[in-house]
Amino acid sequence: MILNHAIRLATFDDAPHIGAMSRELIEHGLSWRWRASSIRQCIRDPATNVAVAPSGRGIAGFAVMRYKDDEAHLILLGVDPAQRRRGVGSALMAWHETASMPAGIGTVYIEARASNAGTRAFYRQLGYSEVQRVRGYYEGIEDAVRFAKDLWAGTSESS
Repeated sequence: MILNHAIRLATFDDAPHIGAMSRELIEHGLSWRWRASSIRQCIRDPATNVAVAPSGRGIAGFAVMRYKDDEAHLILLGVDPAQRRRGVGSALMAWHETASMPAGIGTVYIEARASNAGTRAFYRQLGYSEVQRVRGYYEGIEDAVRFAKDLWAGTSESS
């Protein structure tokens, strides 16, 4: 279910908050890779979109998607625990998917920790399929499950 969430492109001022959220929500137990400086690089990169769902307290959630010729890769998705189950993650994913299609992107790829059943269920609910298990993906510490979604499946353009 996607509720009415305003999604916008991130600004440089959002980068410290996104970096801190990434550290706390995504990178726990790993090296801190997605600091404010890395997020700012993504914001500058014309092949990457950094989107945020603002909230009264700052940022309810964020998503970083990198685009290639005909596919995209979701690099990060994080939602403030107090904002979960309110459609924030779904709205961020829908925003990125909608932005992808006019650019000719046909497939979106995502990785999630193999041990994170909740995240895996979330992506399946959005129509993503588990396509591969990647051993030691997270710094050799933990396996990942790679997901894929064909954005053109079920559209009139795919026939």
